[in-house]
Amino acid sequence: MTTVTEGAGSTAARLRAIGDELSDRFYERDAVARALVVTLLAGKHSLLLGPPGTAKSELARELTSRVEGASYWEILLSKFTAPTRMFGPIDVAALARGEYRQVYDGRATTAHIAFIDEIFKCSTAALNETLGYLNERIYHPENGGEPIHCPLLGAITASNELPTGEDSAAIYDRLLVRIEVGYLTDPSNFAALVRSAVHRATPPRRTTVDLASLQHAVTEEVPAVAVPEGIVDAMCTLRAALRHRNLIASDRRWRQAVRLLQASAYLDGRPEVVEADLSLLTHVLWSVPTERPVVEREVLHLINPDAGEALDLADTIDELEAQLDSMAGQSREALSEWVIKKAHGRLAMAGKRLEQLHAEAVGAGRSTATIERITGRQRAVRVRVLTEALGMDASTVHAQL
Repeated sequence: MTTVTEGAGSTAARLRAIGDELSDRFYERDAVARALVVTLLAGKHSLLLGPPGTAKSELARELTSRVEGASYWEILLSKFTAPTRMFGPIDVAALARGEYRQVYDGRATTAHIAFIDEIFKCSTAALNETLGYLNERIYHPENGGEPIHCPLLGAITASNELPTGEDSAAIYDRLLVRIEVGYLTDPSNFAALVRSAVHRATPPRRTTVDLASLQHAVTEEVPAVAVPEGIVDAMCTLRAALRHRNLIASDRRWRQAVRLLQASAYLDGRPEVVEADLSLLTHVLWSVPTERPVVEREVLHLINPDAGEALDLADTIDELEAQLDSMAGQSREALSEWVIKKAHGRLAMAGKRLEQLHAEAVGAGRSTATIERITGRQRAVRVRVLTEALGMDASTVHAQL
């Protein structure tokens, strides 16, 4: 395994390499990997939201392990997790001598980077300390002593579900970046995933960044990135468009999001924020997953017309899949007629247009992540149509993709 360390170039270049390596290792996680790196650079906290088995924990661990010299802390929370387990157990030896103190080494109180799994299962007893830890980076010792200032740069959290109570909702509000992670959609990626369980992978390239360089970037270099007035105007336009759809984010979230935009520009080696950086806001301005597509559509129509049109094509693809689901149990003749008259032509047209949009985006230097994600959806629905409606062999269909 090859390791690239401090001499490999600038901090931004190393972080870009880390993001690329994560994208290569984890299928369909390009946007997720970049969002996590940007959030860490901004000194903010992120949430990976999705069902079990979507590599949330593995992705978080792989990223956090790339920071050389950092103190790392990880925990799986439950409703019974005591604050002392998170922030420091009681020193039993000292207690025997009549002294009450906690042992902080290896706990949240000394961590530079944290991974908190099942974050919304935080116990009531640990809630206030967890909020203080995430928000102010402080911990109040059990014995009531002076607050401890924690060196936390940022936390990556994960959950299989949204918060259900007021307590967990308070934690949810502290997580600026919220990223949905689902199962693979592109059939070719799924096939590659299956093959990877059989064939031994080549040892991956493994770039790292040292803690001091990352800290300097977070505290000095990222805040120095310029934010032009045009970006401020674009954010005002976006806010108005979302309010028109009754999607209202707090002023605090909008303000904190500026640092994300600066981190995105820094990661790409630019001295100022540009419109493309606004794509990060698709992970910031929604509260429930049903709002995310609306936010994404408004953001992309503002900054990336290619991706905006791709989202319109996604509606057609989703409609065809819904029709296929509604026809379950019908005869092969009825299904074949539907494919011939409706599904095949519309899917083919969507696929062709997605290819054109991808080429146009590449030529213009715009992001292709959304187009590629929707192309994966188009392929997945096409496979379902050919196998379920026409009865074609799955291996034959995959070979044609």
